[in-house]
Amino acid sequence: MFRIDVEKPHWIKNDGEDDPNDFCLHGQVFTKIGDERFTYDATISAAGLYLLRTLTANHIIHDGQAMLPCCGHTMYAHEDLLSVDISGCPNGIDWSVTHENGKVKLITEASKVTFVNFDDYRDEVYLFTDKIEAFYDKSSPKNSSEVDAISRDGYIAFWNEWHIRRSKASLR
Repeated sequence: MFRIDVEKPHWIKNDGEDDPNDFCLHGQVFTKIGDERFTYDATISAAGLYLLRTLTANHIIHDGQAMLPCCGHTMYAHEDLLSVDISGCPNGIDWSVTHENGKVKLITEASKVTFVNFDDYRDEVYLFTDKIEAFYDKSSPKNSSEVDAISRDGYIAFWNEWHIRRSKASLR
């Protein structure tokens, strides 16, 4: 009832080629929620973190960034470098995610409701986010030491939050 996958992950800078100065990964995202299907070119690094957040917290449609954001211009680290806010534009595809009695309730922009077993939902989120992390791992290291402090700290906090959320969710 819920599927999400990415094809053609790429960097925007440097004409899509591997770029140590591009911190945000983009790609074509295919999503299936119930009988609805979406295809969207999204900032998949931000989308992955947003999905990881939904494993332990609710996300209400149009309350903040879209689940599949068009862009994520800047990452702002929280002071402890353990979480990050990502600024972007208002464009994207969004849906609500709420937790109810061991299930995840998904509500699309068309107000269609789909219930998914939490374990199935978590496994699908893991498949998606693991693909993203694997792409980063096989790409050249990022030049976080050669950028301004906001960008450097945002990138560090992004991965800190990602790994904390990935490990917390797996303990559930």
